[in-house]
Amino acid sequence: MKIGVIGRTEILFRTVNNLRSAGHEIVHIITAKEAPEYNKTSEDFRKLADKWNVPFIHTPRIIEAKQTITEVSPDIGISVNYPGIIPQEVIDLFPHGILNAHGGDLPRYRGNACQAWAILNGEERIGLCIHKMIGGELDSGDIITREYLDIDDNTKVTKCWEWMVDKIPILFLEALDKLQQDSRYVLEQQSVGPEDTLRCYPRAPEDGRIDWRKSNVEILRLINASNKPYAGAFCDFEGKKMIIWDAEIVENKEIFCAVPGQVTLADESFVELACGRGKLRLKEVEIGGQSGLPNQWLKSVRKRLQ
Repeated sequence: MKIGVIGRTEILFRTVNNLRSAGHEIVHIITAKEAPEYNKTSEDFRKLADKWNVPFIHTPRIIEAKQTITEVSPDIGISVNYPGIIPQEVIDLFPHGILNAHGGDLPRYRGNACQAWAILNGEERIGLCIHKMIGGELDSGDIITREYLDIDDNTKVTKCWEWMVDKIPILFLEALDKLQQDSRYVLEQQSVGPEDTLRCYPRAPEDGRIDWRKSNVEILRLINASNKPYAGAFCDFEGKKMIIWDAEIVENKEIFCAVPGQVTLADESFVELACGRGKLRLKEVEIGGQSGLPNQWLKSVRKRLQ
């Protein structure tokens, strides 16, 4: 098939190369400014377009690319993390529509940062869907392929991201194969009922601030949901920002009195802290760009994080 490429991220970069290796023809690449956590930049996509001698357009307003899309006549579009809403007049330029990869269990978890929100909400699994886009709408349209990743309170968003990097190129290939065999193929029609949807809004780095008055489970979920490639969950220690990269629940049954954020045990390889309910064991932290075991800084039960 003749494929028009729309979007950003290393996931899309890998997908595009896989599709071309599978015999599909890439006819244009449309991208926009990358987010700080992305490993592939718009310049990487420009070089790819130059290598394959296809049009390259850098814009957050895809309407500006209408003429180019019309000229190269793609059969179908694929989209990953494009920053703007794509209008129907652009989708209609693709005879088979535009397929979008979405890291959420549609029709629930529409929107932004869905993997982080799923971890924060204590979900048991995260969905990944390839669906057809509807102009002017967010993550709606018929689902073509879907897969799930089981998660728990110890799952970091890092694992979710790595899983999507591996799975999205495979799911795009599966979706294209199904549509080549039957252009009307649909795995599931999304519900349009508001009771079946959950809208997720963007998260910012400052949302990773830890409130030690919360339970150890809530704090652990925040640490894992804010993990790499994102900025990390953080708190203050003696006037410095401390990022917590790795932690786990302390399972002992001790009944204790302590101020939330107070060190309750400083071991050679970990440090335990009091939370609003229960304790948390810190295993890796970072201060001033230096990562390591927490006992480099937290050596006494008189120390506290804020």
